[in-house]
Amino acid sequence: MRITEDLIKQYRDYLYEEERSVATINKYICDLHKLMDYAGRRNLDKKLLISYKKALQKSGKYKTSSINSFIVAANSFFQYMKLYSLRIKTFKIQKEVFALEDRDLSKKEYEKLVRTALMLGKDRLAMVMQTMCATGIRISELEAVTVESIKKGMITVCCKGKERQVLMPRSLQVKLMDYIRRKDIRYGKVFCTSSGKAVNRSNIWREMKLLCKEAGVDEEKVFPHNLRHLFAKTFYNGNKDIAKLSNILGHSNIETTRIYIIEPRKKYQEQIDRLGLVT
Repeated sequence: MRITEDLIKQYRDYLYEEERSVATINKYICDLHKLMDYAGRRNLDKKLLISYKKALQKSGKYKTSSINSFIVAANSFFQYMKLYSLRIKTFKIQKEVFALEDRDLSKKEYEKLVRTALMLGKDRLAMVMQTMCATGIRISELEAVTVESIKKGMITVCCKGKERQVLMPRSLQVKLMDYIRRKDIRYGKVFCTSSGKAVNRSNIWREMKLLCKEAGVDEEKVFPHNLRHLFAKTFYNGNKDIAKLSNILGHSNIETTRIYIIEPRKKYQEQIDRLGLVT
């Protein structure tokens, strides 16, 4: 068989009916197009798919984790087509031991971003960043922040087929109450574009990147999901309860949560140096 645009369209409809997130659907379709481009007019078979996997690795363009995500997307498509024999194995990756220090946003850097946003009159951006960092919600979950949820002090988030309750700090609730009063937002979603749609990843990512130079923060560290990581590390360092943190973040697997709290190499080095085991 060959992958065609018609088959991809049918698969997209299937993913939508399976209630996959928009981000997941777009990612799978994009990855499937990558395989379609590689295969060209050739029929898919196991030999071609293994050569595709090797070609991705040999190209040097992608991290192993990215290649694995391409394979997962292809395998999902083959499962949908009931072509189980075409599924191929992902590469085995050792669990990360150290966090990348040049990608780790510190609390001081986060505070500089918020102060700079306020100084530039970007109130909405400042509140978005504080809401995400103080609650740990994903950027796609911002639409759950409503006037009603602010008054309750609790956000009801529905994501990936699961519903969870997210508490907000009292200080954040006070700031948000002041924000909706000043902006005259009386009901419904709080963070919206001028057209009334909920802000999305690209809106916030672009605005955050523009803050970097003014705030003096490395652009490589500044993206929305890093705010969720900062929340996770701060919460975990406060009580070392990974199970509770996993529930707050909405993870179904604690191994996913572990990725959020790994420390930079420098921290490990300091602990090892303090052991005093060299005589």
